[in-house]
Amino acid sequence: QVQLVESGGALVQAGESLRLSCAASGPILTIDTLGWYRQAPGKQRELVATIGSRGSTNYADPVKGRFTISRDYDKHTVYLQMNSLRPEDTAVYYCNAKRVRYGSSWSANFLDAWGQGTLVTVSS
Repeated sequence: QVQLVESGGALVQAGESLRLSCAASGPILTIDTLGWYRQAPGKQRELVATIGSRGSTNYADPVKGRFTISRDYDKHTVYLQMNSLRPEDTAVYYCNAKRVRYGSSWSANFLDAWGQGTLVTVSS
């Protein structure tokens, strides 16, 4: 099966930086879009950033200029570099993979997957 495992969440102070990682494992052939979402207490899950198969990126307005998403195609890993963190960035951060092609080399199986989440807490 395909699994996503996030790491890097921590308690930091406002203004500090943090880097999240998410590694996809399993019989993966290709991944179309990788992204990060977050869910703060009492709020709905929201988009943070995505990166497409050709490297195109998309960011939510609150994180533009502070966060950078990147991916390692060979390792099926996505990263989120978070700078100038603010208390309002506090949330559980989830990794998402869209249109994962998996199985044997001639496979036409696709799925979407979510990680279990990693907690980022920013103190003021």
